[in-house]
Amino acid sequence: MNKAEVIASVAGDLNSTEQALDSTIAKATMLIQSMIGARTALSLSPIAGAGSQAKAMEAIAALATAREAIVACHEELAKDHRRMGYGVYALGVLDKPAEPDAPTASLTREARLRAV
Repeated sequence: MNKAEVIASVAGDLNSTEQALDSTIAKATMLIQSMIGARTALSLSPIAGAGSQAKAMEAIAALATAREAIVACHEELAKDHRRMGYGVYALGVLDKPAEPDAPTASLTREARLRAV
Protein backbone atom coordinates (compact mmCIF):
# COMPACT_ATOMS: atom_id res chain seq x y z
CA MET A 1 0.00 0.00 0.00
CA ASN A 2 1.21 3.47 -0.74
CA LYS A 3 1.04 6.40 1.64
CA ALA A 4 -2.28 7.73 0.31
CA GLU A 5 -3.94 4.32 0.62
CA VAL A 6 -2.79 3.90 4.22
CA ILE A 7 -4.05 7.39 5.13
CA ALA A 8 -7.35 6.72 3.33
CA SER A 9 -7.77 3.48 5.24
CA VAL A 10 -7.29 5.16 8.63
CA ALA A 11 -9.59 8.04 7.63
CA GLY A 12 -12.27 5.58 6.54
CA ASP A 13 -12.05 3.65 9.80
CA LEU A 14 -12.23 6.89 11.78
CA ASN A 15 -15.29 8.04 9.86
CA SER A 16 -16.99 4.66 10.33
CA THR A 17 -16.32 4.78 14.07
CA GLU A 18 -17.76 8.29 14.36
CA GLN A 19 -20.89 7.26 12.43
CA ALA A 20 -21.31 4.09 14.49
CA LEU A 21 -21.15 6.04 17.75
CA ASP A 22 -23.70 8.59 16.52
CA SER A 23 -26.03 5.81 15.40
CA THR A 24 -25.67 3.95 18.69
CA ILE A 25 -26.41 7.09 20.71
CA ALA A 26 -29.52 7.73 18.61
CA LYS A 27 -30.73 4.15 19.08
CA ALA A 28 -30.11 4.26 22.83
CA THR A 29 -32.16 7.43 23.14
CA MET A 30 -34.96 5.75 21.19
CA LEU A 31 -34.80 2.89 23.70
CA ILE A 32 -35.41 5.28 26.58
CA GLN A 33 -38.21 6.96 24.68
CA SER A 34 -39.74 3.54 24.05
CA MET A 35 -39.44 2.60 27.71
CA ILE A 36 -41.20 5.78 28.81
CA GLY A 37 -43.88 5.34 26.14
CA ALA A 38 -44.49 1.75 27.20
CA ARG A 39 -44.80 2.72 30.84
CA THR A 40 -47.29 5.43 29.91
CA ALA A 41 -49.28 3.13 27.61
CA LEU A 42 -49.53 0.54 30.38
CA SER A 43 -50.48 3.19 32.97
CA LEU A 44 -47.58 2.19 35.21
CA SER A 45 -46.11 4.29 37.98
CA PRO A 46 -43.06 6.41 37.09
CA ILE A 47 -41.20 4.27 39.63
CA ALA A 48 -41.73 1.18 37.47
CA GLY A 49 -38.65 0.65 35.33
CA ALA A 50 -36.80 3.57 36.91
CA GLY A 51 -33.73 1.43 37.55
CA SER A 52 -33.52 0.13 34.01
CA GLN A 53 -34.06 3.62 32.59
CA ALA A 54 -31.29 4.96 34.81
CA LYS A 55 -28.93 2.25 33.52
CA ALA A 56 -29.85 3.11 29.91
CA MET A 57 -29.13 6.78 30.64
CA GLU A 58 -25.76 5.81 32.14
CA ALA A 59 -25.00 3.96 28.92
CA ILE A 60 -25.82 7.07 26.89
CA ALA A 61 -23.53 9.14 29.11
CA ALA A 62 -20.74 6.61 28.53
CA LEU A 63 -21.39 6.71 24.78
CA ALA A 64 -21.20 10.51 24.86
CA THR A 65 -17.83 10.25 26.61
CA ALA A 66 -16.66 7.79 23.95
CA ARG A 67 -17.84 10.17 21.22
CA GLU A 68 -15.88 13.04 22.79
CA ALA A 69 -12.80 10.82 22.85
CA ILE A 70 -13.12 9.82 19.20
CA VAL A 71 -13.62 13.46 18.18
CA ALA A 72 -10.45 14.32 20.12
CA CYS A 73 -8.72 11.43 18.34
CA HIS A 74 -9.85 12.90 15.02
CA GLU A 75 -8.37 16.28 15.95
CA GLU A 76 -5.08 14.70 17.04
CA LEU A 77 -4.84 12.65 13.84
CA ALA A 78 -5.39 15.83 11.81
CA LYS A 79 -2.55 17.53 13.72
CA ASP A 80 -0.27 14.53 13.17
CA HIS A 81 -1.19 14.47 9.52
CA ARG A 82 -0.20 18.13 9.08
CA ARG A 83 2.96 17.72 11.19
CA MET A 84 4.13 14.88 8.98
CA GLY A 85 3.66 17.08 5.94
CA TYR A 86 1.10 14.94 4.16
CA GLY A 87 -1.04 17.92 3.18
CA VAL A 88 -4.78 17.82 2.85
CA TYR A 89 -6.60 14.73 1.63
CA ALA A 90 -10.28 14.86 0.72
CA LEU A 91 -11.33 11.62 2.37
CA GLY A 92 -14.39 10.40 4.14
CA VAL A 93 -17.86 11.80 3.77
CA LEU A 94 -17.72 14.81 1.49
CA ASP A 95 -21.35 15.87 1.88
CA LYS A 96 -21.04 17.03 5.47
CA PRO A 97 -23.57 19.69 6.41
CA ALA A 98 -22.35 23.27 6.45
CA GLU A 99 -21.76 24.92 9.79
CA PRO A 100 -24.57 27.37 10.62
CA ASP A 101 -23.66 31.06 10.74
CA ALA A 102 -25.74 31.73 13.83
CA PRO A 103 -26.73 29.43 16.71
CA THR A 104 -30.40 29.79 15.82
CA ALA A 105 -29.82 28.81 12.20
CA SER A 106 -29.67 25.14 13.14
CA LEU A 107 -33.03 25.23 14.93
CA THR A 108 -35.47 24.82 12.11
CA ARG A 109 -39.02 23.75 12.81
CA GLU A 110 -38.28 20.19 11.62
CA ALA A 111 -35.17 19.84 13.79
CA ARG A 112 -36.80 20.59 17.12
CA LEU A 113 -37.42 17.89 19.69
CA ARG A 114 -40.98 16.86 20.27
CA ALA A 115 -42.66 15.66 23.41
CA VAL A 116 -43.89 12.09 23.48
